[in-house]
Formats: sequence, C-alpha cells, structure tokens
Amino acid sequence: MRRGVALFVAVIALVALSSGTFRSMERADVIVPGPGVTATARLSDYFAPLAGSPGETPVYVLDSGNPGGTVVILGGTHADELAGKLAAVLVVENAVARQGRLLVIPEANASASTHTLPLEGHPQRVFIPLPDGSERTFKLGSRVTNPLHQWPDPIVYVHAASGQELAGSDARNLNRNYPGRPDGSLTEQVAYAIQQLVVQEEADLVIDLHEASPEYPVINTIVAHPRAMDLAAWVALEVQMEGMSLGLEPSPESLRGLIHRELGDQTSALVVLMESANPAQGRLRGKTDADLVLEGQDPNYVKAARIGRLYVPFDEGGHPLSERVARHITGLQSFLRNLGLFGEDQEVVVEGLPSYAELAGSDLGRFLQGAEPTEH
Repeated sequence: MRRGVALFVAVIALVALSSGTFRSMERADVIVPGPGVTATARLSDYFAPLAGSPGETPVYVLDSGNPGGTVVILGGTHADELAGKLAAVLVVENAVARQGRLLVIPEANASASTHTLPLEGHPQRVFIPLPDGSERTFKLGSRVTNPLHQWPDPIVYVHAASGQELAGSDARNLNRNYPGRPDGSLTEQVAYAIQQLVVQEEADLVIDLHEASPEYPVINTIVAHPRAMDLAAWVALEVQMEGMSLGLEPSPESLRGLIHRELGDQTSALVVLMESANPAQGRLRGKTDADLVLEGQDPNYVKAARIGRLYVPFDEGGHPLSERVARHITGLQSFLRNLGLFGEDQEVVVEGLPSYAELAGSDLGRFLQGAEPTEH
C-alpha cells in the first residue's frame, strides 16, 4: 500500500514538473523596443478576430516621420528557424528609420513558438549572454502551428486559393497558407491578417526571413516574386561584391501558398524571402541541443561536405547563429538601401544596424538590449 502511494505521488510530481516546463512555452519572449520604435501595434489591428487568440502577435513600427517607402519584415514564420526571428529582433532593438518606415513582426506565427516538433529532440529555448553578465532567452519553436490550437490535420491539405493538394501537416504551415482566409483555420487567419497589413499599410516591400538545412538546395539565397527579381538581383550582386555569397531563385509558379508567390500576385508589394543555413534543422545532424543551434557545428555535416552532399560550404567552424543573423541583416540592409532605385518615392534610410563583420565574428548579445533575467 505504501509503495503504491509513493509511486502515485512520484507520478504526480513528475507530471507537475513536466507540465510546468511544457506550459512555460506559452510565455512570450522578451523583446525590448529600441530607440527607433515609434509605436507598437497588434496583428489583430488588421484582422480583429485574432485578438486574444494564439495567433495574436506584436507589430513594431519604426516610422521616420519623413516620406519614403514602407517595408514589412517578418521573422518567426517557422519558429524553429531562429536566425530569422533574431534578425527581426535586432531590427526592433537597434534600428532607427530616417526616411520611410519599417513594420517588423518578429514572431509571424506566434502559435508555432509555443511548442517543438515531436520526435526532433529540439531544445525548448536558447540562452544568449549579454556583456553585463545577464542573458536573453529565446524559444526555439516549431515549423507549424501548435496542434493544441489547430487540430486535426486533414489527410490532404487543399490550398484554398488554388486547389493545390499538399501534405496534411501543411495546413499548419504559415508559408503554405497565403493569402489566407478570414473564415479559415487559425493559420489561414494569421496569413490573412498579414496580407491585410501589407494592403492596409500600402507596403512597398515584404521581406520574410527563414532558415534551411545544409542539404536543402534552396539555401543562402533570396527567393523573389517575378516583380521583385530586378531588386533582388541588385541586392545579390551588391552583397557578393562585399564578400558575402547570396544566391537568387524565382518564386515557383507550381507551388502555392508561399508568401512570395501569393502576396506578390495579390498585392502591389515586392515580396522576397531569404534563407540561411541551419544544421539544427537537417536530417544529417548528430546531437541536437542548444549548442548546435547557437554554434552551428556538427561533424556529420563536415563529412557530408567533403563528399559533396551539401549545397553550402561546411567546415569545422560550422554556421553559428551570429553568422546566420549577419547574413539576414546584411541582405536586409541592402534591400532597404536599394528599394528607392526601383520605385518612385520608395526610399528607405535606416541607421543603427551592425555590419556583417560586426555581427558574424562576435557575440549576438552585444546587439541585444538588456532584459530581466530568466530562470532556467
């Protein structure tokens, strides 16, 4: 009898402990608005039914007060692609607009940041040290909307706007749900709200920041809608002249629901997506922990590179998070600098963002604002 009671108590304690860890993913990451943030909106301001839902997320506005272009920057479309989110956070915490304005959404799919992918063994969060000895905490979420918020997946997901059939789990993939539907699933409603933001704010350019595994062919590249190809080609050439290789791919006509295809077709904005190389997402990776996410080093990928199985160079130095964020920030700054060349009255001038050299070879914490310490 006593043994049974003891076992019962132990099970209850274990459940309580694990549920606390699980529920901690519902707490939003701290983002500290920097000197350039002039207002903070909500995604529900553009589609009211999202208010109070798991799809609600902040929109940070950096408005110069001077005429110019409007650029929307998205991170966290896939919440396990941390460089995209961190690049957006660095913009919020450091950038100051001098001409035109930026609208930045660091967690485009907020629901996806509340869970991790089953069976992948990903850590729930990473910790980035700051110069003062404190640290910032960022969740490493999932590629798709939390199934607690949208369930069940269909056997076959049918993209509403085109009728294209995709894998059932893509029903929860934000970047397969554009342009979204106001009466659709949570993921479709988030996509619809982002489309409404682009339309209502008359955005000139949309930049969606992503990551991919080193064995994925579309990597370290820009994917651009046909109307954005001239600008994207200019950016790719400029950053290559500065020593950073960056490819260029056209948005495929045959794969629907992608932001660069759907919003490029259905809004007046130029729409692009950027990818960096993240070994924590790959199928060839070994131990999956926070060090892999932060340092980007994996001996399996070094071996794969030696036999020509990857689409990016990969040596013992790996691809650390600081380098991946540096790629996004560098590409993003080139887009901002050159947007005015391709559209009348679309000039955007932004100060305060670090260069590739400053970011890639240093600790990211140098460019993050101080915040209250997080227990772990």
